Amino acid sequence: MVSDGLWERVEPLLPKVERRRHHPGRHRLDDRKVLCGILFVLHTGIRWEFLPRELGFGSGMTCWRRLRDWHEAGVWDALHQALLVELHTAGQLDWSRAGKRQLAHQGLEGRPKTGRSPVDRGRAGSKHHVLTDGGGIPLAVSLTGGNAGDVIQLLPLLDKVRPVRGRVGRPRRRPEKLLADCGYDHDKYRRLLWKRGVKPIIARRGTPHGSGLGAQRYVVERTIGLLHWFRRLRIRWEIRDDIHEAFLTLAAALICWRRLSRTLLGPLRRACAERT
Repeated sequence: MVSDGLWERVEPLLPKVERRRHHPGRHRLDDRKVLCGILFVLHTGIRWEFLPRELGFGSGMTCWRRLRDWHEAGVWDALHQALLVELHTAGQLDWSRAGKRQLAHQGLEGRPKTGRSPVDRGRAGSKHHVLTDGGGIPLAVSLTGGNAGDVIQLLPLLDKVRPVRGRVGRPRRRPEKLLADCGYDHDKYRRLLWKRGVKPIIARRGTPHGSGLGAQRYVVERTIGLLHWFRRLRIRWEIRDDIHEAFLTLAAALICWRRLSRTLLGPLRRACAERT
């Protein structure tokens, strides 16, 4: 499940753990196998305790601990940033426009970053906030409670995008335009976006549909569909919010990796076609 190309990018980011000299205990399970177990849970949505031991990925608790430790060490954020840099170097990031979208999903009341969702009859839940480039590549993701306002998360998510290097000139961090639905309709935030050098294209409440923004925002809907293709993200089962955020950031990095792998395989496929 972990290709050689992906592992080459993940392995240098993993923290090194020295084995104890006194009472070393059992040998530490290989990190690549554990990462396979984490991806298996992310893809299938299976519970940690039901992770099949015969797959060779270790126990579910071992995978859970590594996911927690690597998230605390910033591995998934660093992987996401590194893949964005590679995509920017390959000219695959579209900074001419960006899309912002949120989607509520179920959870259990009393857990961190949950709240009574106003669009789901007051059930407890959380929200995924996603900011993508013009081609649907996730630039930043975040998790909040289901009762958190959409518009107040606009600037924090935009600020979460770190400078992306990889091409001649200054590192890119801000898109030229930002597209969003009427949930982000507020003149105060339009002015704040203008001050940051971003042109807001936000639908207004109470106006008839026909602005054409839906045809341009479909890329964000597609990215949310790709995120929720990972079954573990469809419903929040984790009690701890940091574990769910780790899954969310890892899924965004995997979407970037898929786009990058297609970019890297393009010239190779064309060369093979020319030879044949």
